[in-house]
Amino acid sequence: MAVPRMNALRILVASALIGAGLPACTAGGADAAPEVAPLAGTKIGGPFTLVNGDGQTVTDRDFAGKYRLMYFGYTFCPDVCPVDMQRLAAGYRKLAKEDPARAARLQPIFVTVDPQRDTPAVVKQFTAAFDPRFVGLTGSPEAIARVADAYLIPYAKREGATPGSYLVDHGRQAYLMAPDGSPVALIPQDGTPDEIVAELQRWMR
Repeated sequence: MAVPRMNALRILVASALIGAGLPACTAGGADAAPEVAPLAGTKIGGPFTLVNGDGQTVTDRDFAGKYRLMYFGYTFCPDVCPVDMQRLAAGYRKLAKEDPARAARLQPIFVTVDPQRDTPAVVKQFTAAFDPRFVGLTGSPEAIARVADAYLIPYAKREGATPGSYLVDHGRQAYLMAPDGSPVALIPQDGTPDEIVAELQRWMR
Protein backbone atom coordinates (compact mmCIF):
# COMPACT_ATOMS: atom_id res chain seq x y z
CA MET A 1 0.00 0.00 0.00
CA ALA A 2 1.55 3.33 -1.02
CA VAL A 3 1.92 5.92 1.69
CA PRO A 4 3.02 9.20 0.11
CA ARG A 5 4.11 10.83 3.36
CA MET A 6 6.16 7.96 4.75
CA ASN A 7 9.48 9.50 3.74
CA ALA A 8 8.50 12.67 5.56
CA LEU A 9 7.57 10.56 8.59
CA ARG A 10 10.97 8.85 8.60
CA ILE A 11 12.67 12.25 8.42
CA LEU A 12 10.52 13.48 11.30
CA VAL A 13 11.36 10.49 13.48
CA ALA A 14 15.05 10.80 12.61
CA SER A 15 14.96 14.51 13.44
CA ALA A 16 13.37 13.73 16.78
CA LEU A 17 16.15 11.27 17.54
CA ILE A 18 18.84 13.77 16.61
CA GLY A 19 17.10 16.48 18.59
CA ALA A 20 17.06 14.26 21.65
CA GLY A 21 20.83 13.90 21.33
CA LEU A 22 20.67 10.17 22.08
CA PRO A 23 22.48 7.35 20.29
CA ALA A 24 20.63 4.20 19.31
CA CYS A 25 23.11 2.06 21.21
CA THR A 26 26.32 2.22 23.19
CA ALA A 27 29.63 0.47 22.90
CA GLY A 28 29.99 -2.95 24.47
CA GLY A 29 32.16 -3.91 27.37
CA ALA A 30 31.77 -4.79 31.01
CA ASP A 31 31.62 -1.14 32.09
CA ALA A 32 29.46 0.08 29.20
CA ALA A 33 26.28 1.93 30.02
CA PRO A 34 23.01 0.19 29.19
CA GLU A 35 21.75 0.67 25.67
CA VAL A 36 19.65 3.75 25.19
CA ALA A 37 16.30 2.96 23.61
CA PRO A 38 16.15 4.26 20.01
CA LEU A 39 13.05 6.38 20.58
CA ALA A 40 13.90 7.57 24.09
CA GLY A 41 13.29 11.27 24.40
CA THR A 42 11.21 11.59 21.24
CA LYS A 43 7.74 13.12 21.24
CA ILE A 44 5.74 10.10 20.15
CA GLY A 45 2.52 8.98 21.84
CA GLY A 46 0.41 10.61 24.50
CA PRO A 47 -2.96 10.44 26.22
CA PHE A 48 -5.92 9.04 24.30
CA THR A 49 -9.55 8.14 24.86
CA LEU A 50 -10.92 5.48 22.49
CA VAL A 51 -13.40 2.60 22.44
CA ASN A 52 -12.56 -1.10 22.66
CA GLY A 53 -14.19 -4.06 20.96
CA ASP A 54 -16.82 -4.32 23.68
CA GLY A 55 -17.90 -0.73 23.20
CA GLN A 56 -16.27 0.41 26.43
CA THR A 57 -14.34 3.65 26.74
CA VAL A 58 -10.62 3.03 27.12
CA THR A 59 -7.86 5.50 27.89
CA ASP A 60 -4.09 5.22 27.86
CA ARG A 61 -4.26 5.02 31.66
CA ASP A 62 -5.92 1.61 31.39
CA PHE A 63 -2.60 0.25 30.11
CA ALA A 64 -0.38 1.97 32.68
CA GLY A 65 2.22 -0.38 34.09
CA LYS A 66 2.46 -2.48 30.94
CA TYR A 67 4.54 -2.25 27.82
CA ARG A 68 2.38 -1.68 24.75
CA LEU A 69 2.90 -2.88 21.21
CA MET A 70 0.99 -0.29 19.17
CA TYR A 71 0.04 -0.90 15.53
CA PHE A 72 -2.24 1.27 13.40
CA GLY A 73 -4.20 -0.04 10.42
CA TYR A 74 -7.72 -0.89 9.32
CA THR A 75 -9.77 -4.04 8.96
CA PHE A 76 -10.74 -3.51 5.31
CA CYS A 77 -7.08 -3.28 4.31
CA PRO A 78 -6.66 -5.61 1.34
CA ASP A 79 -3.01 -6.51 1.80
CA VAL A 80 -0.44 -5.21 4.28
CA CYS A 81 -2.45 -4.85 7.50
CA PRO A 82 -3.48 -8.51 7.77
CA VAL A 83 0.06 -9.61 6.97
CA ASP A 84 1.60 -7.22 9.50
CA MET A 85 -0.90 -8.31 12.15
CA GLN A 86 -0.20 -11.96 11.43
CA ARG A 87 3.53 -11.41 11.87
CA LEU A 88 3.16 -9.36 15.04
CA ALA A 89 0.83 -11.99 16.49
CA ALA A 90 3.26 -14.76 15.59
CA GLY A 91 6.05 -12.88 17.33
CA TYR A 92 3.88 -12.28 20.38
CA ARG A 93 2.89 -15.95 20.61
CA LYS A 94 6.52 -16.98 20.32
CA LEU A 95 7.44 -14.57 23.11
CA ALA A 96 4.60 -15.91 25.27
CA LYS A 97 5.86 -19.46 24.76
CA GLU A 98 9.54 -18.76 25.33
CA ASP A 99 9.36 -15.93 27.86
CA PRO A 100 5.87 -15.93 29.44
CA ALA A 101 6.80 -13.54 32.25
CA ARG A 102 7.92 -10.91 29.77
CA ALA A 103 4.92 -11.49 27.51
CA ALA A 104 2.61 -10.96 30.48
CA ARG A 105 4.00 -7.43 30.78
CA LEU A 106 3.18 -6.62 27.14
CA GLN A 107 -0.20 -5.57 25.74
CA PRO A 108 -0.54 -5.64 21.93
CA ILE A 109 -2.93 -2.93 20.70
CA PHE A 110 -4.46 -2.38 17.25
CA VAL A 111 -5.81 1.12 16.52
CA THR A 112 -7.93 1.64 13.43
CA VAL A 113 -7.45 4.57 11.08
CA ASP A 114 -10.85 3.86 9.48
CA PRO A 115 -13.41 4.60 12.21
CA GLN A 116 -16.17 5.02 9.64
CA ARG A 117 -16.24 1.28 8.94
CA ASP A 118 -14.35 -0.14 11.91
CA THR A 119 -16.99 -0.30 14.63
CA PRO A 120 -16.14 -1.87 18.01
CA ALA A 121 -17.57 -5.22 16.91
CA VAL A 122 -15.54 -5.15 13.69
CA VAL A 123 -12.22 -4.39 15.38
CA LYS A 124 -12.91 -7.06 17.99
CA GLN A 125 -13.52 -9.71 15.35
CA PHE A 126 -10.45 -8.57 13.42
CA THR A 127 -8.01 -8.70 16.34
CA ALA A 128 -9.42 -11.97 17.66
CA ALA A 129 -8.66 -13.58 14.31
CA PHE A 130 -4.95 -13.06 15.00
CA ASP A 131 -4.81 -13.46 18.78
CA PRO A 132 -7.56 -12.94 21.37
CA ARG A 133 -5.07 -11.14 23.62
CA PHE A 134 -4.81 -8.26 21.17
CA VAL A 135 -6.92 -5.22 22.05
CA GLY A 136 -8.66 -3.45 19.17
CA LEU A 137 -9.49 0.25 19.52
CA THR A 138 -11.67 2.60 17.50
CA GLY A 139 -13.41 5.89 18.19
CA SER A 140 -14.77 9.03 16.62
CA PRO A 141 -12.97 10.42 13.57
CA GLU A 142 -11.70 13.26 15.76
CA ALA A 143 -10.37 10.91 18.44
CA ILE A 144 -8.63 8.75 15.84
CA ALA A 145 -7.10 11.83 14.22
CA ARG A 146 -5.70 12.96 17.57
CA VAL A 147 -4.12 9.63 18.48
CA ALA A 148 -2.73 9.09 14.96
CA ASP A 149 -1.18 12.55 15.06
CA ALA A 150 0.34 11.87 18.48
CA TYR A 151 1.90 8.65 17.20
CA LEU A 152 3.08 10.23 13.92
CA ILE A 153 0.84 7.98 11.82
CA PRO A 154 -0.09 9.62 8.52
CA TYR A 155 -3.29 8.37 6.91
CA ALA A 156 -5.61 9.47 4.13
CA LYS A 157 -8.59 8.07 2.24
CA ARG A 158 -8.09 7.12 -1.40
CA GLU A 159 -11.00 6.40 -3.71
CA GLY A 160 -11.39 2.74 -4.64
CA ALA A 161 -12.11 1.07 -7.95
CA THR A 162 -15.89 1.12 -7.49
CA PRO A 163 -18.12 4.09 -6.62
CA GLY A 164 -18.34 4.69 -2.89
CA SER A 165 -15.44 2.39 -2.05
CA TYR A 166 -12.16 3.60 -0.64
CA LEU A 167 -8.81 2.53 0.72
CA VAL A 168 -6.84 4.18 3.51
CA ASP A 169 -3.17 4.88 2.94
CA HIS A 170 -1.37 4.93 6.28
CA GLY A 171 1.90 4.55 8.14
CA ARG A 172 2.71 0.97 9.08
CA GLN A 173 5.15 1.31 11.95
CA ALA A 174 4.67 -0.68 15.15
CA TYR A 175 5.77 1.05 18.35
CA LEU A 176 6.93 -0.44 21.62
CA MET A 177 5.81 1.93 24.37
CA ALA A 178 7.09 1.76 27.95
CA PRO A 179 4.88 1.12 31.01
CA ASP A 180 4.77 4.89 31.60
CA GLY A 181 3.61 5.49 28.02
CA SER A 182 6.90 6.83 26.69
CA PRO A 183 8.26 5.60 23.34
CA VAL A 184 10.92 2.89 23.37
CA ALA A 185 11.56 1.44 19.91
CA LEU A 186 10.14 0.52 16.54
CA ILE A 187 9.31 -3.18 16.26
CA PRO A 188 9.75 -4.79 12.81
CA GLN A 189 6.14 -5.44 11.86
CA ASP A 190 7.39 -7.05 8.65
CA GLY A 191 9.95 -9.21 10.45
CA THR A 192 10.04 -12.88 11.30
CA PRO A 193 8.81 -14.07 14.70
CA ASP A 194 12.44 -14.46 15.79
CA GLU A 195 13.25 -10.88 14.76
CA ILE A 196 10.20 -9.50 16.55
CA VAL A 197 10.94 -11.46 19.72
CA ALA A 198 14.58 -10.37 19.67
CA GLU A 199 13.61 -6.69 19.58
CA LEU A 200 10.99 -7.09 22.29
CA GLN A 201 13.46 -8.88 24.58
CA ARG A 202 16.14 -6.33 23.79
CA TRP A 203 14.10 -3.32 24.86
CA MET A 204 11.70 -4.62 27.49
CA ARG A 205 13.69 -4.16 30.70
